Amino acid sequence: MADPTADATSATMVFGMRLVLAISALLTLYIAPADLDFRSGLGTVIFLAYAIHSAVLYLAARLHRNPFWHGKTVYWLDLGWYGLMVYFSGGNNSFFVPFFFFVILTTSFQWGFEEGARISLASAAVLAAAALIVNPDADPAHLLLRITFVLVLGYMIAYWGEMGIVQRRRLGLLRHVSRMFNPRFGVAQTLTSLLEETRAFYQASTCILLMREDDDANWLLRSVSAQYAGRAATVSRMSNAAAAPLLGFPPGHKILYNQPLDARLPWSGEARARQTDGRWEPIDTAPCEQLADLFDACAFISAPLPLRRGAGRIFVVSAGRRFKRSDASFLAQVVGQAFPVIENIALLDSMASEAAFRERQKIARDLHDTTIQPYIGLRHALSAMRHGAAPDNPLLDDLDKLIAMSGEVIGDMRNFARNVRKDNGSGEPELMTALRRQARQIQEFYGLEIELRVVPEVDISDRLAAEVFQIVNEGMSNIRKHTRARVGAVTLATVNRCLQIDLDNENPDGTPGEFLPGSIAERAAALGGGVEITHPDGSTRVRVSIPL
Repeated sequence: MADPTADATSATMVFGMRLVLAISALLTLYIAPADLDFRSGLGTVIFLAYAIHSAVLYLAARLHRNPFWHGKTVYWLDLGWYGLMVYFSGGNNSFFVPFFFFVILTTSFQWGFEEGARISLASAAVLAAAALIVNPDADPAHLLLRITFVLVLGYMIAYWGEMGIVQRRRLGLLRHVSRMFNPRFGVAQTLTSLLEETRAFYQASTCILLMREDDDANWLLRSVSAQYAGRAATVSRMSNAAAAPLLGFPPGHKILYNQPLDARLPWSGEARARQTDGRWEPIDTAPCEQLADLFDACAFISAPLPLRRGAGRIFVVSAGRRFKRSDASFLAQVVGQAFPVIENIALLDSMASEAAFRERQKIARDLHDTTIQPYIGLRHALSAMRHGAAPDNPLLDDLDKLIAMSGEVIGDMRNFARNVRKDNGSGEPELMTALRRQARQIQEFYGLEIELRVVPEVDISDRLAAEVFQIVNEGMSNIRKHTRARVGAVTLATVNRCLQIDLDNENPDGTPGEFLPGSIAERAAALGGGVEITHPDGSTRVRVSIPL
């Protein structure tokens, strides 16, 4: 997303330069009027109107810091202004022909090659029309030279402008990739974010990641698509045979494939591999065509994953646009920067899981030694008392109840210790279990009914779940402490690659004034997110958004 402040600054600079050109043109009218060869007195009005137009644009950008008018329409209007200025100042011999390069340069560096090329062609056409209308018998060689100069220089400016835009976008993606990795989010969500960012950068239809951790494991296929942008990646396991079509390229080679524009133009296609020495060599098109048909696409690029352990490839697939060799090379740079960090996150996850497993084992042993064993001893003592009591003892029924109760407690504790030791992940996620327990306790103790709503697609790592629990728990406590609400709701959902937590409560005393829950805001900021307070339908909603 573009930075509004940067856009306003850019608009101010461009509009300032336009105003300088307009003022210089006006000064030329008074310094050397004889050299301009005006067609009529209307020329002065045109120059003055352009200066006023430029001043209005500059003041709007300068005073209001609003780049609203800094769009393509402004520059197409400039072509009209420059055409009139050339027409009223001598046509082919006008001093103001170089003004066309201002609009070519600004559009090229703002929107790239295509817009710059269109403006260049239009500039040449406007120049030719103005020159021929002024003097139909103008020297064709002189006019052709000027038009060619505008076209050639315009093409070069548009090309360099496109290169500048591409380089800025690439640096932006690399910067974003380096910042998106957070161990709290886990490997799965980090990979999904990487695939989605890469797909969006290339404006591709699908981004596919095929990898496995070691030679004995099955292949894991992750994919994101433009059709389901913002959702979690599709994940599936594949055997070696199923993954073979995706791995039919030499290890370490970057792949570029573009389908021919037409069956009658086979030379318009391209299937090449960049070898480790940097040379691009033609490869057999049959495997590439098979993959393109499998992907239902016309082009794709692929790069190997730089894994210390395991293997894999990433594919960027397009159903409409074609790729260049530089696209495949940059894809290799992206994964080269991303995957060493991802492997470190995986290592941290593994270490954390191993530590948690050892802690669960210790808790289970301590639970057995310090809690279950005393209950077993208590049950044995109660059983001994029961057998030693006389048949007519009035406490026999109470002893039987205590023995049965102690047996149930021992069974529950053994099941709990067994689940702690195994932690097989079956059943409801621990986060939801903890939240439901907390909501039930708040309802029992304080009479505040909290409804939990969770979208099924929500899938977060254990470490992020711990932060989410604290945020939700703080939100429920705030409703209890600072409002007289008797009904509230907590909603967890994934929206636009963000975990969205909505904390809602009714307002029996009316809409409250402005406030910001400090603890929740601090936790959200630490996770790279933010907090928004709204009042839908008379209620109060604290929305916490955490990027995934």
